[in-house]
Amino acid sequence: MTETTAILGAYVAGLRYEDLPEEVPLRARNLMIDLVGSVVRAGHEADSTPSIMTMIDRLGLGAPGEARVFGQDRRYGPATAALLNGILGHSLDFDDTHADSSLHPSAPVVPAALAAAEMTGASGRELLVAIVAGFEVCCRLGNALDPTSHYARGFHPTATAGTFGAAAAAGKLLGLDASGIASAFGVAASQAAGSLQFLVNGGWNKRYQVGAAAMNGLIAATLASEGFIGAANAIEGKHGFLHGYTDNARPDMATADLGTGYETMKIGMKPYPSCRYTHAAIDGLIALRKEHGWSADDVIDVTVGLHRNGIVLTGAPLAEKQSPKSIVDGQFSMPFTAAVALHKGSFGWDDYALLGDPVIEAIAGRIDVRQDERLEGKRHPFGAHIAVRTAEGSFPLMIPDPSGEPDSFPAAERMEEKFMTLARPVLGNSASALYTRLTGIEEVADIRHLLG
Repeated sequence: MTETTAILGAYVAGLRYEDLPEEVPLRARNLMIDLVGSVVRAGHEADSTPSIMTMIDRLGLGAPGEARVFGQDRRYGPATAALLNGILGHSLDFDDTHADSSLHPSAPVVPAALAAAEMTGASGRELLVAIVAGFEVCCRLGNALDPTSHYARGFHPTATAGTFGAAAAAGKLLGLDASGIASAFGVAASQAAGSLQFLVNGGWNKRYQVGAAAMNGLIAATLASEGFIGAANAIEGKHGFLHGYTDNARPDMATADLGTGYETMKIGMKPYPSCRYTHAAIDGLIALRKEHGWSADDVIDVTVGLHRNGIVLTGAPLAEKQSPKSIVDGQFSMPFTAAVALHKGSFGWDDYALLGDPVIEAIAGRIDVRQDERLEGKRHPFGAHIAVRTAEGSFPLMIPDPSGEPDSFPAAERMEEKFMTLARPVLGNSASALYTRLTGIEEVADIRHLLG
């Protein structure tokens, strides 16, 4: 196995803003802004937030500091800010997705980078370079894990590979050289954790473990910056990340086209606040409903075909997915999200108020979800085959990729609309000012002035 740890460490340490194609830091900026919108809304509306904030205070983690959590009046120490921004950014399940690795890069990477930038007084461009470094590391490691195998072992790649991405982003801003980044990876390998067991009861672990990845990556990089010696060969070693977390390691994918190809440009933005595996079917159902002028009452039943990963996350056991009890259950329910789309012709965060609604549950009971072999072996696993049956006949539709993928990345107007939909109910008129400041981040000399 190649020396993946050393190669990625050298890449992160040597990455420079002026060497990046113009569109790469721009994509990083847009994804950062997208995450901030989710952070703001989740801080006030996510059902898990009160318990998290109380825990922070009880453990003394809420001591005053200089690091910002978006949408909050209080300031925190860097580690706590990274934890909270990560948890909140992932709580709505509205954050971006890298299709090939099946993970959400911004939620672990951006909070770690922001906290480190505030620690060091980094410029906006330095922050964006660090975010790109983190994206490249976590997405590439996600590819190397093989998401299907990683899922089969019960791991959550956003939290596992995300810890390395967070360490890379923070280490870049803390000025670590190649050996320092590798040492941070050595610490990150002991911290990388994330289980899919939350799916059993709609537990809130998924949100917490992604915030923990952001915090642990920042801690790993800070330890390395203080001379702490992390484990060598943390990624490819005998007891390293790729041996312990997958049965089908593909180490070459971690370094393929490194420096010339950018996984950052393969990250898509979510149009719906639910698991990405539900999105293609939602797109298709909304399109068919609009084209034919149906109401949900016109639909006899719907069959949704998904990749096996989509079945694991959103389709099985079917009876439970047809009657979700919590927001997390709903976020990972193909029948619920499809039922809302058929009922309303849209799907958004506020629609989780429909959980338990008898009309929605009746529609969800008519939605079957099956593994579709035609979707196996594809580079992007997020497509769907749907068939809607009405009195007029069956209407099949293949959706190769959900909207928001790189080929259909939202225009600036759509991005701003999503941000405002999330942030304005919390921030009021100041949401526009925050959006404007964030869009000008490249020209900021000290990130603390932007966030101050």
